[in-house]
Amino acid sequence: MRTQVAIIGAGPAGLLLSHLLAQGGVESVVLETRSEEYVAARIRAGILEHSSVELLEAAGLGARIRAEGDEHRGIYLQWPGERHHLDFVDLTGRSVWVYGQTEVQKDLIAARRADDQEIHYEVSDVALHSLEDRPYVTFTDVSGNPRRLDAAVIAGCDGSFGPSRAAVPAARVHERIYPYSWFGILADVAPSTDELIYAWHPNGFALHSMRSESVSRLYLQVPNGTDPQSWSDDRIWDELSTRLGHGQNGWKLNPGPITDKSVLPMRSYVQTPMRHGNLYLAGDAAHIVPPTGAKGLNLAIADVALLGRALIAKFRDADQRYADAYSDDAQRRVWRCTHFSWWMTTMLHTSGDEFDAELQLSQLRWVAGSRAGATGLAENYAGLPIGY
Repeated sequence: MRTQVAIIGAGPAGLLLSHLLAQGGVESVVLETRSEEYVAARIRAGILEHSSVELLEAAGLGARIRAEGDEHRGIYLQWPGERHHLDFVDLTGRSVWVYGQTEVQKDLIAARRADDQEIHYEVSDVALHSLEDRPYVTFTDVSGNPRRLDAAVIAGCDGSFGPSRAAVPAARVHERIYPYSWFGILADVAPSTDELIYAWHPNGFALHSMRSESVSRLYLQVPNGTDPQSWSDDRIWDELSTRLGHGQNGWKLNPGPITDKSVLPMRSYVQTPMRHGNLYLAGDAAHIVPPTGAKGLNLAIADVALLGRALIAKFRDADQRYADAYSDDAQRRVWRCTHFSWWMTTMLHTSGDEFDAELQLSQLRWVAGSRAGATGLAENYAGLPIGY
C-alpha cells in the first residue's frame, strides 16, 4: 500500500487530521490497534474550548455541537463557605462547550466515511521504519496478514503507549508525577449545577461536571493506587456532598445510580521535539496534562490544526515552511497549556500541609476577587487562539 500520509491512531487527533487532509486534497491511511467500537466508547474529555469549536465548525463538524452540546459561560470556584462564578464571556468574550469526546469521535467517524479515507482497525505489530529517508509502516492486519504501508510522511497520533513516541531518538522528556489521582464516576442523574464546580476542600479536591442533561460526571481527589471498588456508592456520594458543599446557601447535590467508576493518575509530560525526519507527533503521543484545566483533547485539536495546515502546504503547494516550523509552533501552546494545567492542579489539590493550604486559599481568593486574576484563568480555560 502507498499513501501520502500514514496516520497512526484513530482517536480524535488521528481522525481529525485525516479529515482536514482530505479537505485539503491530501491522501491518508489510518492505522488503529483497537476496534472501532472500543475507540468510539472511550470516556475521556468533556469540555471543548472556544478555539476547538471554531476549528471543528470550520471543518464542517460543528452541527451536532451546536444542536446537542451545552454552551457554558464559565465555571464556579469554591472553597468551604464560598462559591464564586467566573463568567468567561464577560471577561474574554469566549465560552466553552460541554460535548464529550465520545460525541466528537462519532462526528469524526461519520466525516471519515464521507471522505472515503482508508482506515484499518485492530492491527498489531505496528512498526515505523526509515523515518529520515523513505518512511514506511509495517503491521499485521485484522486477518493476520503482514502488511506494509509506504508514505511520504507519518503522523503519530497514537497516544502515550503507541510506537510513534518511542520512534523519536534522543528525545528530551519533561515529566511531573502528582501524588494524587482522580476518582471519577458517571451517574444517571441530572447535574446539580448549571456549570462546572471546581471545589477546594481540606479533604481534597472535588469537581462536579456533566455529560448531558441526564448524566453527571463527578471527581474526587484520592491517593494514588486507590481501588475504585473499595468505595461504596454511599461513601462516594457522602464525600462528594461534603467537598462540594451540600447545604451551602441552600444548594443540594442530587445523588443517583452510579454506572462507572475509574481512577485516573495525574501527570504532566512533554516530549520534545515533536518531529523527527518525516515523523510528526500530535496529541498524547507528545504530551500529557492533568485534566484539571480541561486541556488534553483541546491541545490535540490545536496540534492537528497546525499539522494539517503544514502537510497541506507541503503536498499541495510544495511549501515546506510550516512543516519545518511545526514542532516549535506547537510547543508554544503545549507549554502554555502545561503550565495552566499545573497551575489549576496545584491551586486546587490539597497536600495535607497547612502552609500549602493557606497559599491555595489566598490564590483562590485573589482569582475570584480580582478581575485581572479571573481574566487570566478565563483566557486560558476558554482557549487561546489556534496558533498562539
